[in-house]
Amino acid sequence: MDNADTKHNKPNHFSRYLKRLPNTFFLYMAGLIIILGFGFYYANSMHWFHGNTKNSPPNILNKKAGVNELLRVDTNDDSISFWRPPALSSVPEKMLANQILWGKELIVNTAAYFGPKGSILRMSNGMNCQNCHLEAGTKIWGNNYGSVWANYPKYRARSGAVEDLTKRINDCFLRSLNGKALDTSGKDMRAIKAYIEFVGSNVAEGKNAKGSGLYELPFLNRPLNPNQGKLLFVEKCQSCHQPNGGGLLAENKLSYLYPPLWGKQSYNQGAGLYRMGRLAGFIKYNMPNGTNFKNPILSDDEAWDLAGYINSQPRPGFDTKSDWPNIFEKPYDLPFGPYADDFSVAQHKFGPYKPITEAAKKLKEKQVN
Repeated sequence: MDNADTKHNKPNHFSRYLKRLPNTFFLYMAGLIIILGFGFYYANSMHWFHGNTKNSPPNILNKKAGVNELLRVDTNDDSISFWRPPALSSVPEKMLANQILWGKELIVNTAAYFGPKGSILRMSNGMNCQNCHLEAGTKIWGNNYGSVWANYPKYRARSGAVEDLTKRINDCFLRSLNGKALDTSGKDMRAIKAYIEFVGSNVAEGKNAKGSGLYELPFLNRPLNPNQGKLLFVEKCQSCHQPNGGGLLAENKLSYLYPPLWGKQSYNQGAGLYRMGRLAGFIKYNMPNGTNFKNPILSDDEAWDLAGYINSQPRPGFDTKSDWPNIFEKPYDLPFGPYADDFSVAQHKFGPYKPITEAAKKLKEKQVN
């Protein structure tokens, strides 16, 4: 065979390479996409497990659908400017979704697991977290969790220290549930924390969601009137919360269908709702049951007077001596001295509050100057 024949029959490797190039290119690109996708998934998942990186809200809101929605909320156009929790159907992976759903279950049915007949521990008064944080912490002006992820850890004047979310959750167990603290490293605490963080994961760090927490009512120009509040309670509240304020147990006898507003099974004197301003704001846009911020039933005066009556009734005590170590940071409606001002305990409890806040403002100005 001569050179010409050999050259003619020799395989053309370059030609074959060119033919294979498109397939090779697509294989490389597919591999690159898989690697980048895994990296993106991993980065978002780890935020929830470790909870230390907080440069921006976790991007868990655009994942592929495939499971039931974790949360459903009112999406009427006239409320679109208010915060709404994420309502999409999935989170980065199944284990995390299960953890969040378990956290929600503990919020909704706390007493079944930690109440007087709790299946995990018997360590609280029988109320559910949801009794104070309505609709599992998602209701507008219903003491919701909208701004929690964006702002914790944060300095809190009540303790005079920077608190993380586990400290805040245990405060609720000790005060509102009049119970004991959860193990901060246990799976139940981790689940509650994961759920609360998920609920507020669409709020930018350092921001407050519109409609989150409780509404702050304008002050009255008079003291609260507990006697008028009692009349209102009889007319509008006792059919659910019962004439003795002791609430109504659910059929399972494990938790309350309507929670106790006072008495030994209610929140104690260290709870946030024991402050008149917070309870009045809660009442205004949530009571009677079924009320929302679009259609309030009670006037501001009625909400304040109801708060005055409810928080005048007997309830468990709480050692508040360590609360608000800086007396200049005490809230206007805290019924425990000593105070930086000269107003009485009675006025701090029932008002009028405007003179107290004006005096506090002047004291702060003096401190700055």
